[in-house]
Amino acid sequence: MQLVVGKIGRAHGIRGDVSVEVRTDEPELRLGPGAVLLTDPAAIGPLTVESGKVHSGRLLLRFAGVKDRTAAEALRGTFLIAEVDPDEVPDDPDEYYDHQLIGLDVVLTDGTPVGELTEVVHLPYQDLLTVVRPDGTEVLVPFVEQIVPVIDLDEQRAVITPPPGLIDPVETTGAADPDGGAAE
Repeated sequence: MQLVVGKIGRAHGIRGDVSVEVRTDEPELRLGPGAVLLTDPAAIGPLTVESGKVHSGRLLLRFAGVKDRTAAEALRGTFLIAEVDPDEVPDDPDEYYDHQLIGLDVVLTDGTPVGELTEVVHLPYQDLLTVVRPDGTEVLVPFVEQIVPVIDLDEQRAVITPPPGLIDPVETTGAADPDGGAAE
C-alpha cells in the first residue's frame, strides 16, 4: 500500500536541500536517511533520502543525485510516497493511516447516520474528514478529538459530536413575514 508522507516545497540553499511539508506522524521512519520514496509525478522518482535536518521548524531533506539549487527547485510540488504493509498500524493507538479511515460510517453519538468518510484532507495545521451524506452533499469535519471522539475500526465507524451548523445549516430563530422580509 502507498501512503503520501510529504510534499516537496522550496529549495533551501545551493546544495540541493528542499523543504518538505510532512504528512506523516512518523517522519523519522518514513523520511529518514536511506528511505526510498516513490513520487507523484512518478517520472521524478524514486528518490532516496541522503540526509535530513530540521531548520527553523521546517524539515529539510537532501536526495541522492540532487546536488544543486536548480535540481532541488525542479522537485517543488512533488508528493513523496512510501510503500507500507497494509496490515501495519501506527504505534500510537490514537493515530490512523488514511486507508484505515476511508469508508468508515460516520454517526452521531446517538447512532444517527451522517454519511460515509470518503477522504482525509491534510492541511498544515489540521486534518479534515470529507463525509458524503446520503443525499450526496459533502461535509468537511475537523479531525480533532472534541468533534471526532471515537474511531472504532472494529465496527467500521467514526462517532462525531459536531457543533451546531456543521452538519445541518443553523436555523434562524427570528420570525419572518410572508413576503420574505424580517418581521418588525
